[in-house]
Amino acid sequence: VQLQAFGGGLVQAGGSLRLSCSASGRTFSDDAMGWFCQAPGKEREFVASISWGGGSTLYADSVKGRFTISRDNAKNTVYLQMNSLKPEGTAVYYCARKKQERPDLAINYDSWGQGTELTVSS
Repeated sequence: VQLQAFGGGLVQAGGSLRLSCSASGRTFSDDAMGWFCQAPGKEREFVASISWGGGSTLYADSVKGRFTISRDNAKNTVYLQMNSLKPEGTAVYYCARKKQERPDLAINYDSWGQGTELTVSS
């Protein structure tokens, strides 16, 4: 599966933005998906994951209550709605397909798409 994340940009602290991840190349609805972010000089960090049907989600503690992951299998797209954004959220955001258990570990994902950059100004 090929993944492409888009929707990043520059937003003020406290603002909102929705990222999208478009999938192509195979049956998207079979796969659990995840969002990760990577700030300059830091390791890639887990943000959120969603099961193949959308009924189960998991969030990093840092984004709970502010971010919402969702998916539309008819459109082969996963979304990340981000509210109350903070400057520490500045990073490149990636989507990926989960292949193993532990949805919070990047090593359990593949098909990493090109990320989309988010900058949150203070």
